[in-house]
Amino acid sequence: MITTIMFDLDGTLVHYDYDVFINAFLDSVARKAAPLLEPKRFVQKLLEATEAMITSLDDRTNMEVFWEHFPDGLGIPLGELVPVLEQFYLEDFPKIQHMLEVRPIPEARFLVERLIDKGYEVIIATNPVFPAIAIEERMRWGGIDELRYHLVTTYETSCYCKPNVEYYAEILQNIGRSPHECIMIGNNTCEDLVARDLGIQTYLLEDCLLDMGPFRREPHYRGSFADLVRFFESETFRTIADYSL
Repeated sequence: MITTIMFDLDGTLVHYDYDVFINAFLDSVARKAAPLLEPKRFVQKLLEATEAMITSLDDRTNMEVFWEHFPDGLGIPLGELVPVLEQFYLEDFPKIQHMLEVRPIPEARFLVERLIDKGYEVIIATNPVFPAIAIEERMRWGGIDELRYHLVTTYETSCYCKPNVEYYAEILQNIGRSPHECIMIGNNTCEDLVARDLGIQTYLLEDCLLDMGPFRREPHYRGSFADLVRFFESETFRTIADYSL
């Protein structure tokens, strides 16, 4: 029976153009670090370190993998690099919202709150390539912050990234749940639906659909966010859950 509901974040609980977000992020952080490093070189190293996190399959946290690869060959002490990024996330990252057309989903907070109040374990299963402070900020953009989440995956605490199936296996291990007790909800047929390989139920949100990649899978269920709200009230969900809304 379903006890645990995993939600992707970007394109699922908050909508904006993710490519615009990434470009704005890279431009902003490179400008912040410009006194230390030429911007193009900084972005190149940042992307290389991110790719290292995504492909890593050992038991180090994503943060440990990132900081092993990022400063390599730069000749800049960690004592200078770390404070710059920390200050960026505190002061500059929140301003990125104003460069985007962020579209909060009014029903998202209401739905998540109802699920939590019903006793479901709700997890923000966002790709943990960012530190907690950046993920929490994006949750604020969507108006879904400061709720009683069972888990939010971040680069400080996660050892794997999407679309690796190990990412979902790690969540199951951390919360002590079996695949058949969980459902994963997301908009990416590659990163989110690979959870199906473990036996996790999947729901594909089509409002901001991303349909691509070698890990592409078919969902158990699919529809708009409005359809998702109705799904949790439906007889279909009652048959796979202990209780429903």
